[in-house]
Amino acid sequence: MLGLDAVLSAEEIGSILTRLKGAAYQDGKMTAGWHARQVKSNQQIAPDDPIGRQIASDVEAALRRHPLFSLAVQPKFMQLMLNRYGEGQAYGTHVDDAFMHGHRTDISVTVFLNGPDDYDGGDLVIETSAGEQRIRLPAGAAIIYPAATLHRVDPVTRGQRLACVGWITSRVRDGAAREILFDLERARRSLFQQHGKTPEFDLIAKATANLLRRWGE
Repeated sequence: MLGLDAVLSAEEIGSILTRLKGAAYQDGKMTAGWHARQVKSNQQIAPDDPIGRQIASDVEAALRRHPLFSLAVQPKFMQLMLNRYGEGQAYGTHVDDAFMHGHRTDISVTVFLNGPDDYDGGDLVIETSAGEQRIRLPAGAAIIYPAATLHRVDPVTRGQRLACVGWITSRVRDGAAREILFDLERARRSLFQQHGKTPEFDLIAKATANLLRRWGE
């Protein structure tokens, strides 16, 4: 689980919020699995809505250019959608489907499109071995977390919660392997910034590349 600051700039957020006013929403149950429909109450932009497709494309580009996203996720395929929760709406405890549209879901992502002062409730709650983790991030920030976890969105009690959510297929299926590669790559880059291209840098680069060959798909 990793938080990403400033995935979207204030100017990008402003543009997205303006464009969202002209988008067509539909019942969120339409894309939920048979069991998740029982606990899902929100709205999302229709998949064929051109405004929604363009915004999703813009958010994907912003994620991919974030300095930590690709290092942590090793993205192979990404699918994003835009949703909103009004007062009284929520998404009860569920796990994301293992496959969506033929693609394995390794990692889930939520990019917040408005800030926590705009609504009450609406926390993203992720169940972990250390207990429940409650997530409320500023507009433009994102959280990535394992799609295999149970999670929910608490009821919104005031205002409106806007987000872009999605699922990612990683080139590295195993989460522990992705974490090792992430740590090695950050160490490699830090070493290069401090000392340049040294024999130690070359060894870490070799180990990182060879582990990616072993674990990657």
